[in-house]
Amino acid sequence: MCRAVHLGDRSGRDRLPPPKIHGHREDCDGTPRHRTGRGLSAASAHPAPGSLRDKLEVKPPETLYIIDGYAQFFRAYHAIRTPMTSPVTGEPTNMTFGFVGMLLKLLRGQEPHMLETGGPPTYLALALDVSGDKGTFRSRLYPAYKANREPPPEDLKPQVDRCLKLLETLGVTVLGSEGFEADDVIATIVSRMKQERPDVLIRIISSDKDLKQLLEPGRVELYDIHRDRVISSDTLKEETGLDPEQVVDMLALMGDTADNVPGVPGIGPKTAAQLLSEFGTLDAVLSEAEDASKPAKDRKIKGKRRERIVEFAEHLPLSKELVTLRRDTPIRCDLAECRVESLHPSDIIPILRELGFNRLLDEAKSLATPAIHSDHSESAPVGGGFGGLFDQAVQDESPKAPQAGSYRIVRTQAQLDELVKELSQASFVAMDTETTSIRPMLAELVGLSFSTAAGSGWYVPVLSPEPETHLGRGTVLASLGPIISDASIPKIGHNLKYDLLVLRRAGIELRGLNSPGACDTMVASYLLDASRSSHSLDNLALALLGRTNLSIKDLIGTGKKQKRFDEVPLDLAGPYAAEDADVSLQLAELMLPQLESDGLITLARDVEFPLVEVLAELEYNGILVEPEELARQRKHLESRIDDIRTQIEDESYSALGRGFDPDSPKQLAGVLFNSPTDEQPGLGLKPIKRGKTGPSTDAEVLDKLATDPAIETPLPRLVLDYRQLTKLVNTYLVNLAEEINPETGRIHASFNQTVAATGRLSSSNPNLQNIPIRSEIGRSIRKAFVAPEGSVLISADYSQIELRILAHLSRDPALIEAFRAGEDIHRAVAAQIHDIPLEEVTKEQRSGAKMVNFGIVYGITPYGLARRLNISNNEASDIIDNYKKRFAGITTFLQECIEQARSTGYVETMLKRRRPIRDIDSNTPNRRSLAERMAINTVVQGSAADLIKLAMLDLHRRLSPHARDLRDGREPEIPGVRMLLQIHDELVFEAPEAVATEAMALITERMEHAMKLDVPLVVDAGVSRSWFEGK
Repeated sequence: MCRAVHLGDRSGRDRLPPPKIHGHREDCDGTPRHRTGRGLSAASAHPAPGSLRDKLEVKPPETLYIIDGYAQFFRAYHAIRTPMTSPVTGEPTNMTFGFVGMLLKLLRGQEPHMLETGGPPTYLALALDVSGDKGTFRSRLYPAYKANREPPPEDLKPQVDRCLKLLETLGVTVLGSEGFEADDVIATIVSRMKQERPDVLIRIISSDKDLKQLLEPGRVELYDIHRDRVISSDTLKEETGLDPEQVVDMLALMGDTADNVPGVPGIGPKTAAQLLSEFGTLDAVLSEAEDASKPAKDRKIKGKRRERIVEFAEHLPLSKELVTLRRDTPIRCDLAECRVESLHPSDIIPILRELGFNRLLDEAKSLATPAIHSDHSESAPVGGGFGGLFDQAVQDESPKAPQAGSYRIVRTQAQLDELVKELSQASFVAMDTETTSIRPMLAELVGLSFSTAAGSGWYVPVLSPEPETHLGRGTVLASLGPIISDASIPKIGHNLKYDLLVLRRAGIELRGLNSPGACDTMVASYLLDASRSSHSLDNLALALLGRTNLSIKDLIGTGKKQKRFDEVPLDLAGPYAAEDADVSLQLAELMLPQLESDGLITLARDVEFPLVEVLAELEYNGILVEPEELARQRKHLESRIDDIRTQIEDESYSALGRGFDPDSPKQLAGVLFNSPTDEQPGLGLKPIKRGKTGPSTDAEVLDKLATDPAIETPLPRLVLDYRQLTKLVNTYLVNLAEEINPETGRIHASFNQTVAATGRLSSSNPNLQNIPIRSEIGRSIRKAFVAPEGSVLISADYSQIELRILAHLSRDPALIEAFRAGEDIHRAVAAQIHDIPLEEVTKEQRSGAKMVNFGIVYGITPYGLARRLNISNNEASDIIDNYKKRFAGITTFLQECIEQARSTGYVETMLKRRRPIRDIDSNTPNRRSLAERMAINTVVQGSAADLIKLAMLDLHRRLSPHARDLRDGREPEIPGVRMLLQIHDELVFEAPEAVATEAMALITERMEHAMKLDVPLVVDAGVSRSWFEGK
């Protein structure tokens, strides 16, 4: 076989682009090639004719497996619909995962029908359509051929390219010829092999009905590897009664709607097979149908069937030509190039890691096992293994320990003194901590690692299973503490917020995060590409440094057998820990210049890197929570839940004579939508929308049913209430109680700055931003968040911040004037939209204006507005149209955001934060529309995030007891005030009662002056005992 030399145009957008196919060999004489160090030579793979094994047993045949490329690509794509992305590159991978899994299964060769023919393939190739928009001889013959096919999904194209690159790396031969389809290429191979190597069994990895015309007894079969099903000429005979030679006639008669091949309407595969079984050929069928000499009663083809055949007979020669596979494609071939033993499974292991295919790594590694020969070899061992890939050991692809001497473990005082000297003289220090927990407020320090030069590092243990072999914690921290706390030495690390918290709990302040040369590589990665699916150290090392870090799972295990890091032997723990510091340093050396060149270094230095200390402070402070209040609310709500459940059961039995489980959407759907006469009777309501398993019963559906005046049953409303209360108990009251730190009595939530792509902060463990505030019962949960005795909480919330940012960015004069005048902004906008005096604006008109004001940056549609306001689509459309006319500056600004994304590929916030907008030019309307909304939303919401971050930095510098180095050693402006929470546009502080008024005034004033805008910033602030009572 050979690789194709005629390639298609890659410019087409409506079809998948043809791939670039490499590796054509000019010498196509079939001479076996030898690959040094990669695999068995082709000559040595089989014993010489007449060997003892030849005489004693029948050898399995050599096999050539040909993959029908796009058939398998599409099958994998549709088989795995769950979105998957690479943790390193962010590219879609669902199809790639399915295809690679199939490929490895094929190479392993352990399916029963493969074992019958010797297991793994002897030869392997993939056939591909490469013509692209140029089309094939069929489209030139019949322009309507395949004209009705939908363009392939956009996320399929990059995955096809990735699969082809992986095939190239593996060494699989890819065959294609411009002007022909993959099926024609396969037919050509089959034809030539019949002449040159009739002893080779050909199996085509496909279930395509067109390929059944190639079947030959004992020589050519179709193979469905997913079901381990072989389709042979015997199978064809059993299922259809036809021979392979009759398949073309059958396909012509039945036509193909997918490919737009005309046939005879009403004749499907069963009827076509019956006709051909009786008459033998298409010509004979036509002859019988068109024979007008026979009386109607003597005709074998009668009625409508005959009429249709006669009517469409003129199309059948064309149809037959379209479905007949060509066996003369101009491909040049070298069978030796397809030999499986010449493949390089070890070469694809780094690709599988990059794609996040951890489940497939072991399979790929097993295929690279040395010295295992296939059953075609004389020396084949009994038992498992891949057969015949390599003739010598392949390089072990498991993560490597660093070279001896590059990483050192500090065990003695002399070594510690040497490290201290190195760190003291360094221009920067990369560092990391090892602990007993991923929760910093619960973690105990196990050790510290440092690096001052790429490729080297130190690990200093303080806890280990061999404490007698190293120094104690007190000794270590006494020596290293001054360096860690020296703000003049820039610190580098990955997720330094975690290290700061762990060290603070150990009595050491980590400083030097704001110095020139400092870098948090996790934050830097986020700034450089906020859309990256993972900013973990391991993924960045693989993506940017091309190295695979030592795996923590290899050290501590997983599941029930997982151990703590302080239980790992030092000889293993040391290299792992030192590598983290070293890799962080190497990443920083790459990222800091990139931040500079991308214009992001100011944002990093002035905002994001300093913010690490602020967020660490919030997490360290935590907020006091009263478990008794949580328990009281839980008991109260559980009592209400029991009452509602009883009401649901009573209503169900009263109406239907049966009960149901309100926690089961399927049972609820039956109750609401089944007919009263069904075996399981229901209320017979009309379904509003459908899900994957039947009528939907989500909150939107239940709300519509509950508010429909024509529906009398209270069940939808009762189930809505039941679900709301159950969620409050399980998601919040129970979980919040479990999150209270037993040492402090506080909840120490994590605040994340590298999650939301807009730049907004998020919280987790627990997610305090999700505590419901729109309902009174949900907002009551905040009653449990309190200040300690003698202190109060201060809550300060920006008023309409995103709308004010929008006014500033759009420079719309009407909106700016309304804010400057201090008017009720929603009433003022409603007056503009409806062209009426301010005092005549109704409550409904204000609600509509409010909805548009807050929805405009999210791309609110007439349908969405109509549904929320319970008005017609036309009324909603009029409101939006009038809004855009009256506030033309906003409309222009929104379009400018979209145009910036289209021209540069990204948008920027006010502080020049960037976010890539990847689908802005998508051919898919939904994707493009989502990208446009994302562009607008990022600019506005991201700028609001910039604003509150500046306010937090300013207040931290003024109030935090840990920010003395930012105040030249001075005490806080108001002692005792602590920042506790950041929730959306709100900051929550704790302050002594005696200074609460003064503190609230300072907080409000600084927040309102965090950034200069064309409109005034307004902060609503209040003092209270609990978070519920704030403002």
